[in-house]
Amino acid sequence: MAFRDLLAQMSGMRVINEDVPLEYEVSRILSQDQELPVSFTNLSGMRAAGNVWSDRGRIAEALGTTKENLVRYILDAMASPQETTLASDVPFRDQVLTEFDLTKLPIPKYFPNDAGRYITSAVAAAEYEGKKNVSFHRMMLYDKSSFALRLVPRHLYTMWKKAQAKGEDLPVAFSMGLSPSVLLAAATSTDYMADEMNIASALEKKATGKPLALAELDGGLKVPAEAEIVFEGRITSEMVEEGPFLDITSTYDSIRPAPIFKVDKLYMRNDPIFHLLLPGGYEHYMLMGLPREPIIYRTVNQVVPNVHAVRLTEGGCCWLHGVVSITKNKEGDGMNAAMAAFSGHPSMKKVTVVDADIDIFNDREVEWAEATRFQASRSLLVVNNAAGSSLDPSAHGTTSKVAIDATKPFGEKGYDRAVL
Repeated sequence: MAFRDLLAQMSGMRVINEDVPLEYEVSRILSQDQELPVSFTNLSGMRAAGNVWSDRGRIAEALGTTKENLVRYILDAMASPQETTLASDVPFRDQVLTEFDLTKLPIPKYFPNDAGRYITSAVAAAEYEGKKNVSFHRMMLYDKSSFALRLVPRHLYTMWKKAQAKGEDLPVAFSMGLSPSVLLAAATSTDYMADEMNIASALEKKATGKPLALAELDGGLKVPAEAEIVFEGRITSEMVEEGPFLDITSTYDSIRPAPIFKVDKLYMRNDPIFHLLLPGGYEHYMLMGLPREPIIYRTVNQVVPNVHAVRLTEGGCCWLHGVVSITKNKEGDGMNAAMAAFSGHPSMKKVTVVDADIDIFNDREVEWAEATRFQASRSLLVVNNAAGSSLDPSAHGTTSKVAIDATKPFGEKGYDRAVL
């Protein structure tokens, strides 16, 4: 699925024809109604789009499913990865540049205290010693040919450290303008030797009937063939300060040392579309939080067989608060489900467990369940001094977690809503 084709099919697109400043104005426009996709026809001389995947239903539609089935859909792709294919017709080879100026690209400065201009939507593809990795990493524009990368101790970081130990740079390519199958796969948590591109291929095949097509770059790395823009280069040993930068909680992340990603070659389609991803916005929520939901579902399903749905809520930044819908077989299943949910997503600090008659995508219904089926004296669990999320500004090393069992007492009557 090509990014531009998916954009062309979207309804309700807001179109911005005038060129607007890259400093803050892009953020103001994207923030005005985050559920609507936005198309910029001339942003610093280039087409751009934002709020593209800010709505769960829009993601589900692009993948050929419903928002209610999306978690199980992704879980199935994770359980049954598919091999990719190699494309011969590669649109991003329309322009292959060894001389370029990255500062000319429409890279915004999103918020006043950000350290600089950032790319937030690009997906890394790397391979080293038989390990392949596909993942998100924010990219701070450093100069005309390089970025500072935010690497945390996960798979790409481990690969880079192994290369550094041998005195080598780590070859890597960052792609922009991708389908939701690749974006969601890039944000999944897998075993070290798993290839996230095969999860993307499984999603692509479920949506289109065809596996994901990759294209080989001049340096040998393979990236999605339908990408709009590709940066090919290497993560070096040069370190600079990166940050502060607004993260998913809409608070600023701190300054840290970061390696330089040196871009050696720039590939672009003719008339490329630059994907803008608003930090701390709904699209950030979806692409970061949604891939965690299948893990929670799988973990809860191991202790409570009748799991209906899982959602990380927008009010909790799709990271810190969640809701799980189950059917109880016995009293205590609600709290067991809550504890399993924390295990599936250790960053979560509040989870509410509800019955199947509650629409977990409707915050009013979830609160109604809390109001009518929950008593703090018997169905509340508080866990102190637990490991949580480093993104939570209220956590200081450890966090407190709250589990709310808002299910009906097993076997009791008087808790059902009246229906006509």
